[in-house]
Parts: sequence; C-alpha cells; structure tokens
Amino acid sequence: MKSMDLLELAARNLRESVLRNSLTTLGIGVGVASLVAMLSLGIGLQQMTTRRLERSGLFDTVMVTRGDVGGFGPRRRNAASAESQRVLDDGARREIAALPGVLEAVPDIRTVAQIRFNDKSHRAMVAAMPMSARDREVFENLQGSFFSSGNAAEAILQKSFAQELLSLSPEPADASTAGKPSPELQPLLGKELVMSYAARVSAPNAAGAQTASAATTTRASAAPKKEESAPAHSTDAEANPLLAAFSVVPETRNLRIVGILAADPDAVRGLGRARVFIPQGFAEGLQLMSPSDLGNEAGVGERTYLEISVRLRNPEDVPRVEEAIRRMGFNAFSILDASRGLQTAFKIFDLFLAVFGSLALAVASLGIVNTLVMAILERRREIGILKALGASDMDVKLLFFVEAGAMGLVGGVLGVAMGWTIGKIINIGTNFYLHRQNVPPQTLWLVPWWLVILAVGFSILVSFVSGLYPAARAAKLDPVKALRYE
Repeated sequence: MKSMDLLELAARNLRESVLRNSLTTLGIGVGVASLVAMLSLGIGLQQMTTRRLERSGLFDTVMVTRGDVGGFGPRRRNAASAESQRVLDDGARREIAALPGVLEAVPDIRTVAQIRFNDKSHRAMVAAMPMSARDREVFENLQGSFFSSGNAAEAILQKSFAQELLSLSPEPADASTAGKPSPELQPLLGKELVMSYAARVSAPNAAGAQTASAATTTRASAAPKKEESAPAHSTDAEANPLLAAFSVVPETRNLRIVGILAADPDAVRGLGRARVFIPQGFAEGLQLMSPSDLGNEAGVGERTYLEISVRLRNPEDVPRVEEAIRRMGFNAFSILDASRGLQTAFKIFDLFLAVFGSLALAVASLGIVNTLVMAILERRREIGILKALGASDMDVKLLFFVEAGAMGLVGGVLGVAMGWTIGKIINIGTNFYLHRQNVPPQTLWLVPWWLVILAVGFSILVSFVSGLYPAARAAKLDPVKALRYE
C-alpha cells in the first residue's frame, strides 16, 4: 500500500468518528498539558533561583582565604611545601588577579569605626565595596545613587543604620514596605558623616626603637589602664621587628551620604554585618587597621587580608580558577560548590514532577487503546476487504499506527498550548498578587523550546505504544471471517 493511500485512508477513518476521536485527542492534550505544566514549574523555579544567585554577585565569584587558618573547600596540608604557609597579601592578590579569566581580585576590607552625625556618635562596621558591585541584587531599589567613583569620599548606608542616625524607630515587618525606599530617610542624602578610625602607618626601619616607642604610646593611649606595661611592649618590639613595622594612629574623614539601601542585606560574605559601605579604592587609600594586620608576616610594605573575592568573566571558569588558587596554597570556595547539591535537588524535584505529570498522559493512552479497539470492531469488514485485495498484515498495522500517531501529534500540540496558557495565567495571577503586596514580579512558569519538542515527541511515542495492541489485533483478523462479520 502506498504511503499517500495509507495517509488518506487513515484521515478518512478519523473523520468518520469525529466525536470519539476528538475526545480521545482531548484526553491526550490534557495529559500533555499536565506534564508541561508540572515541568514548567520546576524549570521556572530553578531559573528564578539561578537568576537570584547571579544577581547576588556570588555565582561568578571565588572566595579565597589563607590555607593554614581554615576556610572553605579542600585544604592542602603538605608541611614540606612552603606554599601551604603563604600569606594572603598584596603579592598574592596580584598573582591571583593575573590568572586567565579573572576580572578583578578584591580584598575584604572592613573595620569598626565611630560615625558622628548631628553631634551624636554611633559605632558601626564599615566595609569597602568595589564599583563592580553596582549591579548586585543588594543595591536594587537603592535610594539615592551608587558611588560616583572608586576613590570618592562617599558612603552608602544600611537602612537600619540610616534610621538610627535620624533616631527613627525600625519599620515593622510589612510586605507592603519591604524592599522599598523610605521617604523619611530622604533628608540624609547629601549630608556628611565624620568617620573616626584607626589607621595603619608604616614606620621607618632605621628608627626601630623610636617606632616601638610610638607604637607603645599609641597602644597606651588606646588602653590607659596598661600604661605601666610600656617597657615590656618596648622590649617585645625590639625582639620582634614585625611589631615595630607600623604604628596605629587615629584618623578622621568626612563622608558624603549618596545612597541608602532599600532593605538590609542578608549576612552573605559579611555584607549583613556592615552598616556603612565606602568605595574600594577610597578604603585602600585610608590604610584601615584590620585584624589581619596583627602578626603581619608580609613585611612593612605589604598588606595582609583575611579574604579576597575573585570575580571571573565566565562562571564556567570557576573550577579551573579554584584549582589554580589551591595550588598557590590558599583555600578557595565558590557558590557553585554549594549549588551542586541544589542542582541535584532540582533534578530530583523535576523527576517527581515529570512522574506525576505523566500519570494523566498514561490515562489518556488507555483512551487511545479503547478508541482503536472499538474501531477494529466497527471496521472488520473494511479490514477484511483490504486484506482480500492484497493488503499485508504490516499495511494494516501501519494504518492503525498512523491513526494513533495522528491523535498523539494533535493531542501533543494541543497539550503544549494548554500547558503554556495555564502557565501564563498562573504567572499573571501570581504577579498580580505580588504587585498587591509590593513585591517585585517573578517568573514561576517557564516553557523552553526543548520542552515543547520533548512533550510533543513523548505524546507521539505514547500514542504509538498505545496502538501496538489494537494494530496487532487488527492484523490477525481472518479476511474470510471479517467479510462475513455483520
């Protein structure tokens, strides 16, 4: 039997029982729509989580810490290797920044300072922030503006600290105001703060005793109760030149408030602990005294850091850069290390959604079997005539396969359209609710092109499988008995 004759005959048979075949096709469509809707939910949630990670600035970032003081990721404990005891200093920072694929290596600079505003003093953690952080999620809905340059004497405040400066009570937890600028904080923009901090000043090597004395004096002024121990400090400085490498002096700088966060950030990478943010280049020029300066092993001219954030051009380079940093003797950790478990959880979640979504398609496949079996009973004489005219068993099987495949194809396309429509309606309804709650819109349902092809292909495959039994039963009919069937 020719292919065109086979297709024409199958189309005529499908048109003869329009209602029954339409209901069967609709059942397939509902099953495919259930499958598409379930998988679209899993894909949408995974994409939403991925986008939030990318906007957080952590997805393409590697955090680096010293290899001998703890940290994240695999640690190398080879005592014979000098690399395992390296210090995370400016030299290491330059070496890391020179790695292929690295955009920047930013040290974590933060200190506790006294912030003076309107003749009132406030104690706050001050952290440096690079200009590349402008597009991070934490600076969404920023009230005011970001830093004008990396060396500007400007500050961005946490929302809670801005309220403290104006002696305002913290806002109660309310979804309608969460993540939104506060009009009552607007007067702070453009005002100046006075930041008092401890600065690290390098001392000349030739004046070791004088430097030790100056350092002792500074420590004594910071802790008056220990003045009687000054000689002991001087002796320690003479014994260990590192103690005499720098002095700690009080400094003050004026900062202009240019922005206020719409919401306090989570304590990811320590952002939640800082209450005032200043430009990275400006902070490096201040020579802020930090805990890493205590016991400085890098010498007079080098600064040491507790952590360096390494930002990459492409997140795919993260594993390679991590391994290169570990070979230098440091610990390296990225959000991709933690997201591997999250990706596994999403795969399991998608699998369960696919199983439950396929149940409706399995029920629809029973409808195909029922429809084709009924067609055999109604068309026994037709099948007998075909076989009497020379049609083979394979021709009869192909006829039923074509009919089953046609119902699967139409049902698959209809199901994808239904699933896409359901997802759109739920997206619109969800975002309408989120808008009423003053929450940014989200895409919970996502139908990628590969899911469309997979759903239609799976629908056709299920239809073919469902047509196996009816096709085999029709092919086994005896033409003589079929012609005598009433």
